[in-house]
Parts: sequence; C-alpha cells; structure tokens
Amino acid sequence: MEITQRRRVFDGHFKVIELTATTPQGEAITRERFEPGQAVAALVFDTSKQQYIVTKQFRIGPEINLLEIAAGMIDKDESPETAVRRELHEELGCEVDALTEIVKMWPSPGTSGETITVYYAEVSRQTGAGGGLAAEHEHIEIILLTRAQLIAEPWQDAKSLLAVQWVQLHK
Repeated sequence: MEITQRRRVFDGHFKVIELTATTPQGEAITRERFEPGQAVAALVFDTSKQQYIVTKQFRIGPEINLLEIAAGMIDKDESPETAVRRELHEELGCEVDALTEIVKMWPSPGTSGETITVYYAEVSRQTGAGGGLAAEHEHIEIILLTRAQLIAEPWQDAKSLLAVQWVQLHK
C-alpha cells in the first residue's frame, strides 16, 4: 500500500490522523490512525530491597485501577533513555543504576502510530517521593513485589506482560 494523503481530523489531548492509501489493486481506502505519541516503560528491580517496583493507577482505557510497569510519554526532543529515567523519578522517586532495552514495540499497529520502548531498570536508591506529577493529574501508588509475586500476577497489559516474561527468560 502507498499512503497518498494525511489529514489531522482530531486535535485534542490525543490526535487522530485520517490516512488515504492506494492498494496494490489501485483501490483508494481511508483509515483513521490514533496518534498518542511515543512512550517508554520499565520494569524496575530494586537491588537493595531485592524486589520489583510497579505502579497502580487509574487508566482511562479500561476504566480501572491497573497494576503495571512504570510508563510515560517521551517529551519533544527527548531520547527514550532520558524519558524513561525522568518517568522513573516522577512515578517511583528512583534514580536508575542500570538500564537494559528489552524492545521497541507497536502495541496496536492496526489502529495506532504509538511505539513503546520497554526497558528493564535496576535501582538502589530513592531520591524523590514518586507518585507522579500533580500537574499531570497523576495519582500513582507504588507497589513492591517479590519475584514470585511478580510472576504470579495476572498482568492485563501487554508492556507489563512482555517485561515480566523477559525477566523470566533473562534474570
């Protein structure tokens, strides 16, 4: 397929782009693509406590409080590594000692232009309160889990499930 036209049809907190494409058979089709931006996420292991640190917060998509790995959006002109370090400080109050990229993924490639770069992070000290930013209306609960609890948890979002499976294979 070849994209022949792009038009922004919604410009709110998120963006929606209308794409017109030509199929290999010469047919024109129109599709909408959700444009939330680019994100980062990390499964955090506290080497001093020997526990994993995850978050619990209300998520608008499923309309529930969701247990998940820390995550956030990449700001303009920011690298994914800088963004994940910033997010871990904002959400968990932690400074990163070691960072390993697990994968850069498309969580929903059929409908969205979003990518999420998922990391495994090791920390050993907390230098802030965490809990998210009041200016962003974040109310994040910090949850500590043993390895057994982490693996036993019935993860409900793809980035967290992927990171936990990576830990099972590599750590």
